[in-house]
Amino acid sequence: MKKNGFSAGDGWFARFFRGGSRKLADDVEKKREEGVDVEEIVSPLKMIVRGFFERKLAVIALCVLIAMFLVVFIGPHFMPKYYDSYNEVTQNNVPPTMSMLSVPAELKIDIKMIDSYGSFSVGVSNAGKVYVWGATQLGTTGVDVKDIPEEVRNAKIELVAAGIDHIIAIDENGRVYGWGHNGLGQFGYFDPEKYPNILSMPDELVNGTIDVKNVKKLTCGYQCSAILMNDGSFYLWGNKNTYQNIEKFAALVQLEDIDFTLNYIVGLTEARNAIFTGTRGLYDQYRSNLNTAAQPSKTYLDGRKIMAISAAANNVCAELDDGTLCFAGDFASNSKPMPALHDGEKVTQISAGNYHYTALTTEGRVLSWGSNTLDQCEVPAGMTNVKKIYTGAFQSYAVNSNGDLAGKWGLKGYLFGTDNRGANVFQRIIQGGRMTMTIGAVAVIISTIIGIIMGCISGYFGGKVDLILMRVTEVFAAIPFLPFALILSSIMAQMNISENNKIFLLMVILGLLSWTGLARMVRGQVLSARENEYVTAAKAMGVKEFVIAFKHILPNIVSIIFVTLTLDFATCMLTESSLSYLGFGVTYPRPTWGNMLNGANNATVIKNFWWQWVFTSLFLGITCICINIVGDTLRDVMDPKSDRDK
Repeated sequence: MKKNGFSAGDGWFARFFRGGSRKLADDVEKKREEGVDVEEIVSPLKMIVRGFFERKLAVIALCVLIAMFLVVFIGPHFMPKYYDSYNEVTQNNVPPTMSMLSVPAELKIDIKMIDSYGSFSVGVSNAGKVYVWGATQLGTTGVDVKDIPEEVRNAKIELVAAGIDHIIAIDENGRVYGWGHNGLGQFGYFDPEKYPNILSMPDELVNGTIDVKNVKKLTCGYQCSAILMNDGSFYLWGNKNTYQNIEKFAALVQLEDIDFTLNYIVGLTEARNAIFTGTRGLYDQYRSNLNTAAQPSKTYLDGRKIMAISAAANNVCAELDDGTLCFAGDFASNSKPMPALHDGEKVTQISAGNYHYTALTTEGRVLSWGSNTLDQCEVPAGMTNVKKIYTGAFQSYAVNSNGDLAGKWGLKGYLFGTDNRGANVFQRIIQGGRMTMTIGAVAVIISTIIGIIMGCISGYFGGKVDLILMRVTEVFAAIPFLPFALILSSIMAQMNISENNKIFLLMVILGLLSWTGLARMVRGQVLSARENEYVTAAKAMGVKEFVIAFKHILPNIVSIIFVTLTLDFATCMLTESSLSYLGFGVTYPRPTWGNMLNGANNATVIKNFWWQWVFTSLFLGITCICINIVGDTLRDVMDPKSDRDK
């Protein structure tokens, strides 16, 4: 039917202002609504996108890859601050667990005391029953401290304390029990002639009993334990190598208090005016706050007496006879200072963790200060009627007057466990993934730039230029990649340059050694494309040769380059991981997925500490597999011929 002038004008108007392709798309949609079969005209980009999203596996791989990038590059901003050089010997090789704050339900409503030194905690109820929770398996020893001896289960326990790998308990009759690892004198009798490095548990504790009502303090250190009596006498035993001043203490007759730091045994002398170590004066400089300058003991005390001490890993808190507190020892620069007390407010109880202190005041306030790396000082709000506080290695507990748990805070555990230096494996995987992906991305960018330039020039100009450039490419291709990268990385390791410069040079090395394949592919595509009519037309118009090669030909082959770039990204990631795994890439403590696997390349770790390599391997493997799936799918949808062949 013939259109009238108005209809014709309307069509012309639509084409003029909306574009012919848009008008054509509208006409196609209109005919489809009328039931007329029409063949859809789709742009190349839309066809590629549609083809990609029709493949479920590729879509899943893309989603996983995007999630991985978000976790690696954005996730650290929502995580606790990460420290490359973090090292915590009390948390070495802890398996994946989130149970370090999981106080057993029966104990929550009947708490008498709680103690902790390492990765597990021990508590005793008012009924005398013992409970253990946290990461209770002790490394490669095969011992699980959660397996409480039957005789302990049947006894009514009055006091309990935990060391790094053992537990000591005293029952109502004064009998002393020990369980856990016992290879270094943690409990029981050891012949001093056969084991000169062990101070054996006194015979009266092994085979006899003590007056439990006269026990002033039961405490455990790394692999040592001590019982202090009300009359000032004490029992001390354990591994001499963990505390080299142990024999000086064993020779003493009387102490007013005793405790363990990470490296020293500390004691309060009879005169109550000094903290004794038996070695250099590590604790003779006191301060009122963690951030104040230290003063000599005589000047600071000014006649005041020390009534009790509580020891963290590297420092000691002393309670003075006027109700004030002072500190001695070493403190981390980022330590949280002790909160200010109100006028007339005093501290009634104080307890020390590995790197923090928790105190209860006369106003019922609960305060925590010191290192807050693992949220040890984040006291929850709303706690009332608190009567007792107990501090674990990295946890704190508040108990009300009924013996119920009023609050708990601190380290819950490690999602992926810890490595052999006590660092959080999950945090290192995230930080290491960012480094590995960054190195891979920068290396791919370098190799892509070199490969495109060499391939375009060689393919477009041909002749002698092609001959020379291809011979150069063959020289680089003939270099054995991994051995040569190992040699260069080894040379870098001997150079006096910073770690950041080494990482930059590693990126450059990977980029300079991985461009040859892309250059050959680009050359072949340019050789084919330069015979097309649009190239001939550009030459006839006087367009410069350089512009033709890089502005006219290159955009027509960019889809193939993009696919190769995607696949090369995974290859560079694997290469960096291989170098780091072999010890020639990024070095500890800065993490990459490769050097994390390097720390797990022995039979002991593979067999006993599986979490140190399984999770890292999964992240690396899944990322590379997803990149390859996305790259292969893009190649298929961009090349209809290869798709038809399948």
